[in-house]
Amino acid sequence: DIIPQPLLDQYLSMTDPARAQTVDTEIAKHCAYSLPGVALTLGRQNWHCLKDTYETLASDVQWKVRRTLAFSIHELAVILGDQLTAADLVPIFNGFLKDLDEVRIGVLKHLYDFLKLLHADKRREYLYQLQEFVVTDNSRNWRFRYELAEQLILILELYNPNDVYDYLRHIALTLCSDKVSEVRWISFKLVVAILQKFYANNANALGLNFINELVVRFRHCSKWVGRQAFAFICQVGMFSLCVSTCTFN
Repeated sequence: DIIPQPLLDQYLSMTDPARAQTVDTEIAKHCAYSLPGVALTLGRQNWHCLKDTYETLASDVQWKVRRTLAFSIHELAVILGDQLTAADLVPIFNGFLKDLDEVRIGVLKHLYDFLKLLHADKRREYLYQLQEFVVTDNSRNWRFRYELAEQLILILELYNPNDVYDYLRHIALTLCSDKVSEVRWISFKLVVAILQKFYANNANALGLNFINELVVRFRHCSKWVGRQAFAFICQVGMFSLCVSTCTFN
């Protein structure tokens, strides 16, 4: 009743390997690119028409096809709602997390957008996996770690102070010692955001412990780059405090 059945059948047939050989080698990629639009048109009540096609595309041998889906999985989650997302998209999402960096960057760039759509208990399961984003196939791919720090600043609001201290704090400290200055700079902002999270939620003890750890790790570091990091963290913290004060006044 929404679109002609022959048109839908024609779209679904794009995943046929034979068509890739005779029509267009990138036809599966085109299919993956337009899938969220087709899902929106059909509505979540008709997701069953696309589910098998989506799973086929998500396991396609071409990483460009999987990458296309990874970049749009958060949009599809909005269309499908929390129940269908938990049942059908989370397993695909988990597979993308273990894929090539070219695919993982797709879910990383919209990690916050996807996680915020999950129930708190399901979202908490990913705390154990966030550390894996620090490791990449190519260590020189510093933009991957930069994107991770940016996403973590947003993700802080999704977790309680104890979870932030137990899991995200370690990642922040690791990124603060990155070899690339751009990664360190965004990580300093992440550290300050973590401190703000603690004190905004009256977790003063956690905040004090974290400050002491920063002092030991960076202020008293034997290398000048560590001491410089501590100075920059203080600089970012003072700037954030001034902005907050001006905004409040």
